[in-house]
Amino acid sequence: MDLLGITTIVLMISVFCLTFFSVWTKRHTGGRLPPGPTPLPIIGNLLQLNLKDLPASLCKLAKEYGPIYTLYFGSWPAVVLHGYDVVKEALISHGDEFLGRGPLPIIEDSQNGYGIVFSHGQRWKLMRRFSLMTLRNFGMGKRSLEERVQEEAQCLVEELRKTEAHPFDPTFILACAPCNVICSILFNERFQYKNKSFLTLMSLLNKNFYEINSLWCQMYNLWPKFMKYIPGKHKEFSKRANDIKIFILEKVKEHQKSLDPANPRDYIDCFLSKIEEEKHNPGSEFGLENLVICGSNLFVAGTETTSTTLRYALLLLMKHPEVEAKVHEELDRVIGRHQPPSMQDKMKLPYIDAVLHEIQRYISLLPSSLPHAVIQDTKFRQYVIPKKRSCVGESLAHMELFLFITTILQNFSLKSLVEPKEIDTKPKASGLFNMPPPFKLCLIPR
Repeated sequence: MDLLGITTIVLMISVFCLTFFSVWTKRHTGGRLPPGPTPLPIIGNLLQLNLKDLPASLCKLAKEYGPIYTLYFGSWPAVVLHGYDVVKEALISHGDEFLGRGPLPIIEDSQNGYGIVFSHGQRWKLMRRFSLMTLRNFGMGKRSLEERVQEEAQCLVEELRKTEAHPFDPTFILACAPCNVICSILFNERFQYKNKSFLTLMSLLNKNFYEINSLWCQMYNLWPKFMKYIPGKHKEFSKRANDIKIFILEKVKEHQKSLDPANPRDYIDCFLSKIEEEKHNPGSEFGLENLVICGSNLFVAGTETTSTTLRYALLLLMKHPEVEAKVHEELDRVIGRHQPPSMQDKMKLPYIDAVLHEIQRYISLLPSSLPHAVIQDTKFRQYVIPKKRSCVGESLAHMELFLFITTILQNFSLKSLVEPKEIDTKPKASGLFNMPPPFKLCLIPR
């Protein structure tokens, strides 16, 4: 082939690439989204992001493009809101418009639009309203549920005593307590920490919570249609998510055999009664699929997030022993060492309340939040984003964190295996969730 022919081919390829890029960019921006770094076809802005520390990358880009800018995660456009003022304006002042849930395919594909977390529209409103009412009726924010958490806190302390002040990794034990609280809400049953079925459930939840930060799952979120046909750890994630649903479905079948609609024992009984009540409504959202996914949502949201916060809390208190000493002093002065802490004590424990808030602020467990989506074309400041979501179990999570931490510190002093200044508090994994580095500690009875 002569030089002229080669030159012609190169020019044709170049023109094709430039034309493709121009069309792709115009199609994805429409000229109304906020500015941002120029995306590349297929991969978007991935080359400008450190997926192992996404929050740091987003902060860096905000310095260049301002508090509102557009990024492309693969072919998915996302508007990034950076900073307190702009986030507050979006989620509070424009809360109704930002009510939707953005895409997270690795989870969505296992839920098929059911449940609480990744459903939309009328289905989401119905499931959320039903779940909130049911949890309130069973004592959310009231004494009956508080007693369940207090009972579990005492069981947790007894398990911790068995360590006999020897070094141990608290990961498993601290996950058992909040998981058992969810079990009591869903099944009206708590498990011994060594129960075989309970251990299986704990393993499924724990592995998936860690795996969602993995490169495989992040790649699936970017290119779901392609990754469905590629072997990898994302396949294991999906299998474990299905196994959790199977576990819950077995419990549902047990409940169906002994259901008494006049005397519901737990969340499953209430949902089954609602299914029976609406059995003649062909458009009803209350079916077994929604029940199983709602149960799965409660487990995933109510177990690992709380246990990870508890674990991080112990690590930070060892890092700052002077804070632990002040917490002990306030507990001894206000409650003493023999009366179990209650939510009524919270107002009388301002230092501990402040410490818990600071721990949550510092660890930033969900650094970039779950993705939100506007439910209609929304004008926000000078931009148009093309087409108030709170956690159903938020009250329960705050109750668990307060009662578990105060009960642990009422009974134990924390002892690190290294000097406080040598304790590493930087997250081991940072993606969707921030995970504390692994550590061991000794609990010294007080």
